[in-house]
Amino acid sequence: MEQPEIKQTHRITAGRQVRIAVSGKSGCGNTTVSTLLAASLGIRLINFTFRTLAQEMGVSLADVIERAKRDDSFDRIVDTRQVELARASSCVLGSRLAVWMLSDADLKVYLHASDDVRARRIQQREGGDIEEISAFTRMRDAEDTKRYKRLYNIDNTDCGFVDLQIDTAQYRPQQIVRIILDELVRRSLAVPFAGGELSAAAHC
Repeated sequence: MEQPEIKQTHRITAGRQVRIAVSGKSGCGNTTVSTLLAASLGIRLINFTFRTLAQEMGVSLADVIERAKRDDSFDRIVDTRQVELARASSCVLGSRLAVWMLSDADLKVYLHASDDVRARRIQQREGGDIEEISAFTRMRDAEDTKRYKRLYNIDNTDCGFVDLQIDTAQYRPQQIVRIILDELVRRSLAVPFAGGELSAAAHC
């Protein structure tokens, strides 16, 4: 599916710096929503993940995940880099642990979807056998949960503290962005941007 063009529709309230944390497991649409949200607000997107680190290292994502089981430095590199970048200016931080690690975020959003929905999305994005993808995703979820608990004493299955929880199977990415923007406006963290609007393609 072709990515709809997104124009800036809102801006951060004058005199404010606003940091929005968006988290979700693989296949929940975290990257897509974070990207569209940052563009809609005209602020920086920070989405430094294991996938990014794998690309920088020139190895596979599976390889990084396997190494991270034995070497905690992989997690700490990613998580430290994210927080450092987020503290510099207004931004959208999209990552597995964003809502936990960026404790002072002005808005915390958790995206979720069923295992089946997530596996199908990953297949559409990357190709491959659906059964293998499902098994790999289950393994990755379990390993992530154990690792986060060991490293930071974070339970990534408990997101009851966040400001918004959104089932991404129920909405298109642009609708999710609209929900988040409306909440930012309600909290006086953002205002509509004069002359900005979602393109016609974004409403399809």
